[in-house]
Amino acid sequence: MNRDRVSALAHADHPIKAPLDDDSVRQLLGHAVPRGDARALDLGCGGGEWLLRALGGHPGLRAEGVDISEGSLRQAGEAAEGLGVRERLVLHQQDGAAFASADPFDLVLSVGAAHVFGGLLPTLAAARKHLAPGGRVLIGDGFWEREPSAEAVEMLGDFADLATTLDLVAGDGWTPVHGHVSSRRELDDYEWSCWGSLASWALDNPADPESAEVLETAATRRTEWLRVYRETWGFVTLVLRPTSG
Repeated sequence: MNRDRVSALAHADHPIKAPLDDDSVRQLLGHAVPRGDARALDLGCGGGEWLLRALGGHPGLRAEGVDISEGSLRQAGEAAEGLGVRERLVLHQQDGAAFASADPFDLVLSVGAAHVFGGLLPTLAAARKHLAPGGRVLIGDGFWEREPSAEAVEMLGDFADLATTLDLVAGDGWTPVHGHVSSRRELDDYEWSCWGSLASWALDNPADPESAEVLETAATRRTEWLRVYRETWGFVTLVLRPTSG
């Protein structure tokens, strides 16, 4: 089963593809949208969940989303139609690192997509290129809550601890104006939801030729979470403004 399909099944009950609950998402967007008529850009928008919520909460907002997945963008467009916000949403199927726009944006989002750009600071560099004066960036990425095992680093990537992560952000010319560290409940709810949804699909579709593989994938991912990174990995979402310029 291709990666997009696996991701869609895993996130069936948790459309925000990050360990954040609905209240956290709403509060972050409340701090991130600078005004009612703002323009927002999501680099690596997936199914457009962040933009859809921003558009729903801010009737004057206009938004653009960039992603390489045709299926995810189709999902975003269909969801926008259902919510009545399609005319305020433009979708681009291309690599977020290569995206260019003639006009800047008041808000640039990239949550859980830093791997697309090669890490947190390269993601911020990409966001800066699109940011209007006085604009804000909403970015979410992982960090190590405590010293990880070599297996965890190999599996998830080379993160820093939270304090060092914030130091790196500040050193790159950004000032945090709001932030949220995902709680243990949010982290656990996300993992249970992802691998439970995947397993449920496999159990509900035993005749599907990919059912056994999907069920095995769900079990493997759940075991990796519990045995490799549950006690060490965290997630932080930041609202940032350029420190100068």
